[in-house]
Amino acid sequence: QVQLVESGGGLVQAGGSLRLSCAASGRAFSSYTMAWFRQAPGKERVFVAAINWGGGTTYYADSVKGRFTISRDNAMNTVYLQMISLKPEDTSVFYCAAGNRAVVLTTPESAYWGQGTQVTVSS
Repeated sequence: QVQLVESGGGLVQAGGSLRLSCAASGRAFSSYTMAWFRQAPGKERVFVAAINWGGGTTYYADSVKGRFTISRDNAMNTVYLQMISLKPEDTSVFYCAAGNRAVVLTTPESAYWGQGTQVTVSS
């Protein structure tokens, strides 16, 4: 069992930056692929970024490549999402997810999920 708690969301102007954190409980954290998803108002939850257990492999949605960076600290049981050059269309609730690679990337509904953190980007 893994419990995930996101933090770091808030209100920022377009062009600004935020760093989201996801703190995980459980000894298996370092073995999981970790990911960020987001859900904009009235839309489905979509993939943003993922990172493998060792941190050596990352995946990004095309919409965030070059602007968002996912990283992890296994000693701290934490995964991060550094976001720069934020746009109003990035406004969403951001969710952290954990699981094995296949689950996170193909059947995320079966992953462990946090409660989400709101990111609002004003124009």
